Amino acid sequence: MPLARLVWSPELLQYDFGRGHPMSPARLDLTMRLADELGLLTSRDLEVVAVPPASDAVLETVHDAAYVAAVRAADAGRPAPERGLGTEDDPVFAGMHDAAARLVAGSVDVADAVWDGRVLHGLNVAGGMHHAHRDAASGFCIYNDAAAAVQRLLDAGAQRVAYVDLDAHHGDGVEAQFWDDPRVLTVSIHQDGSTLFPGTGSPADVGGAGAEGSVVNLALPPRTGSEGWLRALDAVVPALLREFRPQVIVSQHGADAHAKDPLSDLRVGIDALRQAARVLHDLSHELADGRWVALGGGGYAVVDVVPLVWSSLVAEALHAPLDLAQPLPPAWREHVAQASGLTAARYLGIETAEWRRWAAGYDPADDVDRAVLATRKHVFPLWGLDPYQD
Repeated sequence: MPLARLVWSPELLQYDFGRGHPMSPARLDLTMRLADELGLLTSRDLEVVAVPPASDAVLETVHDAAYVAAVRAADAGRPAPERGLGTEDDPVFAGMHDAAARLVAGSVDVADAVWDGRVLHGLNVAGGMHHAHRDAASGFCIYNDAAAAVQRLLDAGAQRVAYVDLDAHHGDGVEAQFWDDPRVLTVSIHQDGSTLFPGTGSPADVGGAGAEGSVVNLALPPRTGSEGWLRALDAVVPALLREFRPQVIVSQHGADAHAKDPLSDLRVGIDALRQAARVLHDLSHELADGRWVALGGGGYAVVDVVPLVWSSLVAEALHAPLDLAQPLPPAWREHVAQASGLTAARYLGIETAEWRRWAAGYDPADDVDRAVLATRKHVFPLWGLDPYQD
């Protein structure tokens, strides 16, 4: 049995809002080229599969039928700005329905494979479109493949699914989908919504009636760096997941918390993003018999960040993490130079400085610690946990 399953085919590059849009398909192309040059795609522990677009029946598990029809109509030349279709963030492009539906199919495919026991870990770095709502596109997201993957797991019999979102932007679409469902724990670690799109994700938002505590929002101040970001994750995620005891962990690995990303104000490094993936991977083995579905998401530093973060994610799922000091393949660096005119990094990154774990004590003068405590005070008591103690 392969250890991991990765959804990939060139057709996934067709999710393309056009020249100049931040969601460039080049970030996927460069990721897969790097993963291939690193020998990851030919690993005997990985199966790489292509998928067709998801059917309307699958899309309608998380979207209204009228919205799916509106996407098809927009694809045919009839935009619907009131549904987010044909806006600056989500311009209409030819083949949009099939391209977006293929992302959904990929995330549902790996969720099925993980739940059925065909693989331990499933990957769809083209997915993670967490802003789409039941009836509207939003934030570069037409259909919500992350929500569809979680819903497929529930429909297949899972009673407890943890969704952890590491994107710099709040995972509002997934949260809204499962707001009233105590079977799903949604955790979003993001830049404070008062300073960044979509403007949501308050620590006071904890879920609907009967599902209080199933929604967790960790809203971090702008300019939070690697050390603070990892401290925040450590202070919230492991304790809640251990209390919830998920049968599957679904995680979204948007790379836009990185310091070089043009669309956020966080200052997280590549090593911290790698460490976060390792935390979730380890928790999947500790709590969920290794069942882990890892998705992509945001990330708009197309050359310097996204390929390095997502290649590292694939390597982590293969239990073969990359060495930060490993030189990046010359052939890949040459392709970057020819395709973009930019100079690619020579190495994966540098090690994150030592960071204080939450158990070391709360610092009221620290902006990150205050944000963490706000989340813990709102959520931890709902789980019988002490917000002040580790």
